[in-house]
Amino acid sequence: MERDDVDGSIQQHQSPPHARFDGQASLLSCTLSLDHVGQVSLSFNSDGLSWRLLEPLDNVATTEIKFADVYAVELINYGVIHGSNVSNARKCLKGQRVSETYRFTVHGFQSSRTLPSVRVLATYTFGHKDLHICQIWVNQIKASLDLEQGRPKNLLVFVHPRSGKGNGCKTWDSVAPIFSRAKVKTKVIVTERAGHAYDVMATIGNKELISYDGVIAVGGDGFFNEILNGFLSSRHKAPYPPTPSDFHDSASCNESLIVNDPSETVIEASSQNNEQSPLLSSSSINGSGVLNINQEPGISLPNEHLRFGLIPAGSTDAIVMCTTGARDPITSAFHIVLGKRVWLDVAQVVRWKTESTSEVEPHVRYAASFAGYGFYGDVITESEKYRWMGPKRYDYAGTRVFMRHRSYQAEIAYLDVKSEERDSTSEKNNLGGRKRPFWNSNKSEKVICRANCNVCCTKPIHGSTDDSHTTPNSHAGETKWSSSKGKFLSVGAAVISCRNEKAPDGLVADAHLSDGFLHLILIKDCPHALYLWHLTQLARKGGNPFDFKFVEHHKTPAFTFTSSGNESVWNLDGEAFQAHQLSAQVFRGLVSLFATGPEV
Repeated sequence: MERDDVDGSIQQHQSPPHARFDGQASLLSCTLSLDHVGQVSLSFNSDGLSWRLLEPLDNVATTEIKFADVYAVELINYGVIHGSNVSNARKCLKGQRVSETYRFTVHGFQSSRTLPSVRVLATYTFGHKDLHICQIWVNQIKASLDLEQGRPKNLLVFVHPRSGKGNGCKTWDSVAPIFSRAKVKTKVIVTERAGHAYDVMATIGNKELISYDGVIAVGGDGFFNEILNGFLSSRHKAPYPPTPSDFHDSASCNESLIVNDPSETVIEASSQNNEQSPLLSSSSINGSGVLNINQEPGISLPNEHLRFGLIPAGSTDAIVMCTTGARDPITSAFHIVLGKRVWLDVAQVVRWKTESTSEVEPHVRYAASFAGYGFYGDVITESEKYRWMGPKRYDYAGTRVFMRHRSYQAEIAYLDVKSEERDSTSEKNNLGGRKRPFWNSNKSEKVICRANCNVCCTKPIHGSTDDSHTTPNSHAGETKWSSSKGKFLSVGAAVISCRNEKAPDGLVADAHLSDGFLHLILIKDCPHALYLWHLTQLARKGGNPFDFKFVEHHKTPAFTFTSSGNESVWNLDGEAFQAHQLSAQVFRGLVSLFATGPEV
């Protein structure tokens, strides 16, 4: 071991071949030049790098960056280091050279000072006149980064060039260097037409698909929905939810809907007298009476290997807001290259009839954020007339639809899951469709979904082996079908909170990413002014949009819908979906995303 305080030589030249520390606080420590800072004492620790400024001597503050936040390190070779501390201030005026050295750069992320969920790029360039010393540092840092688990090496990227304001390609170009520095291979497909990404995902072979560590969408919620549906369309095998007429039979037979726990690959579909359950599609059950959830070889659901990512370039970007906490491409790149993971519920929506006179012909779609009817369906239909306006078309279309104030006759049935915890909470706070005064300012006690959320991390509770059916979505408690019929301004089913810039708390502030529940929001016909009051509460942080007599809010794993009119357009994750009669059920944690959940 050598030491040279004059020229800043490294204190420990002979470093171990890989980053294992055996309890040592620091393996390497030496004096280096830090670009735009000056001379620093840099230390290599078990979990990251730390350094402190050498001059002035009374400066004892230490700066650090964890390896968990570093995505690349590269040797830049010979160059110029600039200083900006007090002793070097005179030397760096007007860009004058301070010293010519060999350099290496550490690329990482750090939290924004003002927005906790936002990540910004952090670049630190160190220099030393000895190339060998710089190479030792680079090798040691690379060895530590190789020990980080779950980081992707190969990604399939879809770019929507016309998403949002037409900035899809520009958005990808702004983050592509991050993936390049991190040595992540990317196969980039710029879509050329509507449905292009769907077709690729639906037809790509499983062998090729699992060669990727993840699939990335550069676009908005609708584009992500297209990719998700292409992936699940031929790979997710599960029984249909009940038809709108089935729930009556189910209630009379004391049967409950089988909503699958995706962690189970096989669910028994037994019933009394060995008869097939009327709520299951016969095509989903094999001859032995065992339901095969995943018949596609090579791809299991949920899948531990394949993750999805979303780099925001859309008009609303509610999914990325709920899963990362920020509508920011750099923040999304941070979650992807560092291999973050969060599980996400997915709703299976089955259209039984397109129109009232149509034949019954089931058609399956999936939604990762929201399904809405009435006001929401009208807005998406109206906005198609003004695509030339870009994202502003949604505001314009929303205003026009609001002024019409149309209501629709429909019947909704939902599976009510009761537990002691929910009953006590509802009784205390008067929630979930119960009668309440015209407006109530008392806020309910909400458990908000955040990073490392206890609710989403909790494994589903399975029913006992003596039960003839698995309890709905593996939630323990009494279940029964309830219904609501009348005129509705809107019907909404939120999978997640649907936070966005116009609704800072989302449609449902306490919705979770992976709890196995849909939030069914029924807005009954009411005077125009009261509906405006409800919408105003949605747009206000800390508002109470459900505390109105004309609003019903139900947490449910499944629901059915039947329109009494001829017009019936739904909004599924920002895409129009014609359906006179449909059913929906949620699958807990069906897919995983490169994300952690919002920090605030």
